[in-house]
Amino acid sequence: MAVDAEPRQIGRYQLFEEIACGGMAKVHLGRLVGPVGFSRTVAIKRLHPAYARDPEFVTMFLDEARLAARIRHPNVVPTLDVVATHNELFLVMEYVQGESLGQLLKVASSGAGRLPPRVALGIVAGALQGLHAAHEARDERGFSLGLVHRDVSPQNILVGVDGTARVLDFGVAKAAGRAHTTRDGVVKGKLAYMAPEQLQQGAVTRRADIYAAAIVLWEALAGRRLFQADTEGGVLAAVLTGAIPPLRDHVPDLPAGVEAIVARGLSRSADERFETARDMALALERCGVASSGEVAVWLETTASATLAQRAAKLTAAESYIVDDSRPPLAAGVVEAESTGSEDPAPPLSADARRSTGSRRRAAVVAGVAAAVTLGWFGFGSIRSSAVEQPAKLDAAPAAQTEPTTTIAPNVVGASPPPIEPSARAVEQTSASAAVAPSARAAPSVRPVTRAPLPPPTAGKRSRYDLGERD
Repeated sequence: MAVDAEPRQIGRYQLFEEIACGGMAKVHLGRLVGPVGFSRTVAIKRLHPAYARDPEFVTMFLDEARLAARIRHPNVVPTLDVVATHNELFLVMEYVQGESLGQLLKVASSGAGRLPPRVALGIVAGALQGLHAAHEARDERGFSLGLVHRDVSPQNILVGVDGTARVLDFGVAKAAGRAHTTRDGVVKGKLAYMAPEQLQQGAVTRRADIYAAAIVLWEALAGRRLFQADTEGGVLAAVLTGAIPPLRDHVPDLPAGVEAIVARGLSRSADERFETARDMALALERCGVASSGEVAVWLETTASATLAQRAAKLTAAESYIVDDSRPPLAAGVVEAESTGSEDPAPPLSADARRSTGSRRRAAVVAGVAAAVTLGWFGFGSIRSSAVEQPAKLDAAPAAQTEPTTTIAPNVVGASPPPIEPSARAVEQTSASAAVAPSARAAPSVRPVTRAPLPPPTAGKRSRYDLGERD
């Protein structure tokens, strides 16, 4: 499978095609492209423009993303970077091959109607462990960051092909809650997972996340939504005053003790819920949860078509990077320092890349031939042309390439004292690499003290003859 279109360059990242879409953002496959052929696959969440245009949202989003980047746990999708450019916001995350629990519930509803109880318990127990890690996160001085997700829902729990459940999107919900911009339908969907204290503008603590996780577990086990209504007011009333249907009515094979755990998590009083997400996770594990291996097998069976399509897109994106890579440099050749920019030029097509590579190689050969013929009498200023590659090799003065960026030469020191013409020897290089002396005898010359990295003198050649620069 080939890439449908040339990827868009966003800072250090290449943005490939969309792989998911939600109420606040679209998710794209991306690649981090570094020097010397380094690359890494990432997931890039591209927030809808309405959010990116709201200054209040942008400020809080960046603040929260910086805090979320401190969370390190196997059950949390790491936040790697945030890119703000051209009135757009991009959240860069670790790429995890898998599917959201929200999509898995939709697929299951068209088949068995619900998840196997042990699988549902295993997924939510893992998510609770990730939430606990976030709640316990501290800054560099050891103080609690006070992180609360505020938007725990099936869409924000990612189940990987390794059978591990991971929570994502820390910090986004808080920023969205403070912003003035709201997309149609987003609020109603979020209300169904908000704790009563959130809806009533009360203090929001980690126990609000525990409440939301209990709703997710109820829905995964029952195979239906817990709070449903046609209007936002109806959803609000259901959350605040609606009765909670017994799970046994929907899950005859429910493991013993699970209903009591879910009921405690769904308590409308925050003080009556579990004190920590980890406490609830351990309680579920005592009831018997599926191992990561069991979850992985179930995922492959349930979402095989979606996973295959995504794997093909991943292969295409990674193949694009491989095709764009250059062959290894010869021994002794030094890579030029990469000069990135916030808004680099679009990537070259395959034909243009091959043409550019051919011109560059021809330019280097021509430069070497000119150097041998002329004997390199004297030297001028060396001008470098930046070739559009992840790392660049400067062309020799005789090269005829189209420069894209001009880089000032490095000044390394004063030139050595000139040598009298009668004292010079012309280097003659044969096919066997033998060096013959000049026909005219040369008197002895006084020694010359070299400055750091000077241009090569007659009779001496160095790797800098090719116009290389560190």
